Amino acid sequence: MRKTMLVSLSLFLICGIHMPASAGDFDGSKELLCACMRVIECGPDGSCAEVPAEEIGIPEFLKINFKQKTISAPQMGKNQNPSRIENLEHIDGKLILQGAEDGYKEVRDGAGWSMSISEETGKMVLTESGNQVGFVVFGACIPK
Repeated sequence: MRKTMLVSLSLFLICGIHMPASAGDFDGSKELLCACMRVIECGPDGSCAEVPAEEIGIPEFLKINFKQKTISAPQMGKNQNPSRIENLEHIDGKLILQGAEDGYKEVRDGAGWSMSISEETGKMVLTESGNQVGFVVFGACIPK
């Protein structure tokens, strides 16, 4: 009897620890923390190269607050202005977020961005396009 309970408890703990996130975790109802794991930079000549995120100012983590419609970088502190989510759509099992940023004052670095998050897995792709440059960021999100 004790051995059966021990096996049952072990299976419960293993299944509980490895249980995948539920579909509702990525539907825009919960805050998310997303890791930016791979960044590709492309130029107008069609050349693309992987670059370190910190080299081009992309934070390692992004916090998405759906109630406030903002995306921020928690590691950058309170001095950083969050990005505003201008559009949010559910399309073909993906949560699509879009916005635009002015960048730094006195610098012509404004850009548009779009983020796609799988409502099933939390895998994320973020694209940003600016003046003669584009970025594709691959990552994954978890509920905060």
